[in-house]
Amino acid sequence: MGRFEWMNMKSSAPHGVAGSVLFAVLLYSAVAIPARAPAAPDQQTKPKPHATPKTDSLPAARKAPPPFRIGEKLDYRVSWAGFTSAATVQLAVAERRTLSGWDTWHLRAALHTVNPLRAMFAIDDQFDSYTDTGTLESHQYEMYLDEMGRKQESIIRLLAQGVPARTNTPSVVVAPGTRDPAGAVYSLRVVDWTMTQEFRVPVYDGKKLYELSARLTAPREQVAVPAGTFSASKTDIRLFEGGREVPQTHFTVWLAQDSYRTPVAMQAELPFGSLRVELTRAQQ
Repeated sequence: MGRFEWMNMKSSAPHGVAGSVLFAVLLYSAVAIPARAPAAPDQQTKPKPHATPKTDSLPAARKAPPPFRIGEKLDYRVSWAGFTSAATVQLAVAERRTLSGWDTWHLRAALHTVNPLRAMFAIDDQFDSYTDTGTLESHQYEMYLDEMGRKQESIIRLLAQGVPARTNTPSVVVAPGTRDPAGAVYSLRVVDWTMTQEFRVPVYDGKKLYELSARLTAPREQVAVPAGTFSASKTDIRLFEGGREVPQTHFTVWLAQDSYRTPVAMQAELPFGSLRVELTRAQQ
């Protein structure tokens, strides 16, 4: 694959949101289409208006203890475009921290391309999410991108509509319940899929607001990955922008049917081909 084709894929994809979550949000932008850092947000700027999604499962999510804890690390391998091992991804729960008075989970996702792909495209990206421990909405999203010798950093602070600002720091005003890409995958783990057929939530990627729709398509399947064989629920993920589905972009995620609800595999069908992500090791 030539450099021109690679750059063309970058410009054709949704920024960030199709690339920070294991179900492809992180991977879509960071593996196949390195993310573009957004411009610094203006004070109290608002993304394009968007219909408030259904979030019926959120009250239950707040009551139940989360299926993850501080110190958890999940390692994955990424297969793409003929490369059996194109990149590695690690999702981690780094800490629990108070941020401007909010109690948050500090979630972290790191991605590194590996040889032979790395010889052509050296990518080392890190995404940090500060996600509310009660509502799971995002309060801060950070991107540290190192892609083919070019480094960019961006810190985006999110403020839910109608909530008073707690600092004088510039913020982006979003709909209540909005996730960032890195935090969205953890929201899928919190959903009780035995009681929920569809989960919808807004996701802001630092530039655009999307709506994520996740539907349970199979309550139980056997999935074999390098970390082992798991009984998992199968969910179908689609993204919408301005009420319209993002074309040629479809994800499938398998969540282990255990107390951790670990994402064990993801399949992405994208405009430029298929991408597969598989769990190699879990420290929980």
